[in-house]
Amino acid sequence: MKKIIFRFLIFTLLLVFGSIIYLSIIGIKTDIFNDQISKEVKKIDNQLELDLDKINIILDPLKFKLVLKTVGANLKNRNKLIKLESIRTYINIKTFINNKFSLSELDITTRTIEIKNLISFIRSIKDSPQIYILEKFVKKGYLIADINLKFDQKGNIKDNFIIKGFVKDGEIKPLKKINLSKISLIFNLQNNKFEFKDINLSYDNNDLTFPELNIKKQKNKFLVSGKNNSKNLVLDNKKINQLLNIDFSNLKIKSAEFDLSNIFSFKIDNKYKIDDFKIDSSMNLKNSKVVSSKYLKEFFPESNDIIELSDHQIQIEYKENLLSIIGNGNILIQKEKDNIKYNFSKSKKNLKFDTSLEIKKNPFNLNFLNYEKNQDNKLKIVILGVKNLLSNEINFRNISIKEKNNKFEIQNLLLSKKYKIKSISDVDLSYFDNDLLKNDASIKKRDKDYLLKSNSFNATKIIDDLLKDDKNSESKKIFSKNFKLNVKIEEAFLDKDHPIEDLGGYLTFNNSEVIDANLAGDFSNNQRINLTIRSTSNEKITTLYSDLAKPFVNRYKFIKGFEEGNLDFYSIKQNNVSNSKLIIDNFKVQEVPALAKLLTLASLQGIADLLTGEGIRFTDFEMKFSNKNDLMRIEELYAIGPAISLLMEGYIESDDLVSLRGTMVPATTINRTISSIPLLGDILVGKKVGEGVFGVSFKIKGPPNKLKTTVNPVKTLTPRFITRTLEKIKKN
Repeated sequence: MKKIIFRFLIFTLLLVFGSIIYLSIIGIKTDIFNDQISKEVKKIDNQLELDLDKINIILDPLKFKLVLKTVGANLKNRNKLIKLESIRTYINIKTFINNKFSLSELDITTRTIEIKNLISFIRSIKDSPQIYILEKFVKKGYLIADINLKFDQKGNIKDNFIIKGFVKDGEIKPLKKINLSKISLIFNLQNNKFEFKDINLSYDNNDLTFPELNIKKQKNKFLVSGKNNSKNLVLDNKKINQLLNIDFSNLKIKSAEFDLSNIFSFKIDNKYKIDDFKIDSSMNLKNSKVVSSKYLKEFFPESNDIIELSDHQIQIEYKENLLSIIGNGNILIQKEKDNIKYNFSKSKKNLKFDTSLEIKKNPFNLNFLNYEKNQDNKLKIVILGVKNLLSNEINFRNISIKEKNNKFEIQNLLLSKKYKIKSISDVDLSYFDNDLLKNDASIKKRDKDYLLKSNSFNATKIIDDLLKDDKNSESKKIFSKNFKLNVKIEEAFLDKDHPIEDLGGYLTFNNSEVIDANLAGDFSNNQRINLTIRSTSNEKITTLYSDLAKPFVNRYKFIKGFEEGNLDFYSIKQNNVSNSKLIIDNFKVQEVPALAKLLTLASLQGIADLLTGEGIRFTDFEMKFSNKNDLMRIEELYAIGPAISLLMEGYIESDDLVSLRGTMVPATTINRTISSIPLLGDILVGKKVGEGVFGVSFKIKGPPNKLKTTVNPVKTLTPRFITRTLEKIKKN
């Protein structure tokens, strides 16, 4: 009996043990749980329907649970359908024995699902503005997911759900002009934590890579953080504007090719407001093309239409409204590459900048100072300053230009928001100019005024600008405040052959125009020069007297061989119209192309030979003229000399048109009388066509580079010519 009982027990144990092994490994298939599982799913949403095949039941003896698994299920909601690969759930054996069926956990593995269908399915269960927007953004893509849901005793889903999977061939269009395609990623979603890894996508044929992207819920906001590593990115100006949403009216970027690596984070609330944005980036800018400014040619004479940046290493950091950009690399402005370094720091109030440009074999000019870089030397430009973003004023704390022994330094140059000069604290210049003259000068601020002090300074450009008619162009109004400039120069040059000693006086500026001035100095041999400007409410009077006319006449390159003579200039300006008078006495000139052509056409070969030989002497030269905008009207130009006299009038319209007419007489008295004198008559009049006439009338007209000249002999001189000649004879 004992043996029977023992054998029964052994058999029972083996049967139970075998059943457990069988149920644990193979399990059994049944549909008895289908209705219960469908009812549990309906607790999530009453419209949900779950189509199940037979369920395979497997025993988990260690956890004292039954594992229910089915393959090929379908989840429906109204007319929406999601195909599932498998469903796995767990039932507590104790509740099962007590006939209290409930799901404690549900694992769902999907088949490949089209993302748009999934979003549409979710909207059919629970719609929201966020899901609607997401449906509009997403254009295509597929995903496969493993979903783990846990239920409480009432059948409600707990917050500790886990959704894992991957997305492939995705495409979204968050903005009208931005399309992101070829999206692939791995995701792990939990209640308050979303992790995305190995994100790859394409934007405008650029492949972008994000090794990781994390989203964590913090109270009523989400913290987004991630990394980006992308290679060989290429953007044109249109895409750059779309991404940055910046108006590049002053800086037109045509293209950029670069590698980018960054770490970023920001917070976003339910209204999509972003704050606490931080980014730390490293950029390898391989190449970028920027449209050049037309003003660059003033300093870089061989500047290209396009500026190219290459091999730039750039560090970008942004946090708490502070943006920092530090970089360096090559820049191609002209024919050869130069090197540039820069450091920008931007806050809410200020933009600080520190940049340096090293120019190697390229030219660099400061035309207003008559300076040109030696192309074999290196030149370095350093600009350090700050822009006030509230007032838009710029303070250039230091501008330094150095080339070997040549240097230009400016301290605290303050510009208004309209880029006009408000003040300068200090200017130091030490350089050799294009005339190989040494310039050594400084400008110091003294209260509201300034002092220009120099041992040696080439004043050619300054004198040119003072004598040039002011067309009241806004571009010339570079000062925003009125001031007085006191001048003390030991040796000033009008040109390299005519130094002025002890040039002193002052210039008073009002609205960027000199309204009051008194400058005086000495040439050698006690010869004087004096410039005065006086202004009232409605007129401006300028006078210039110089015992030497040559340094002023030499500025006109078409006149050569000018010698001797003194100069007296007077001008009065009213309502933007200048009426001027220029007198030069006792001089001779050797080459004037227009005059030489007139003499040749008039067959006055003897006088023409004098002009190209030892020169023609004039005892008096007087010109009355007016200037208004681009028009110069010559009311009368009269010159008298032993060999020839001229009377001329007309106008010159900027660089577009010249129109002159006048009378030329080959002597200061009646040429018939002079021609009767042996030898002298042959020299002055010659023995060719034109003998016996009092003179010739002429016309000169056309563009400056295509002047057409005509002459006609005249038998009778005009009363005006005779009157002007008699006036000069009586005066002398």
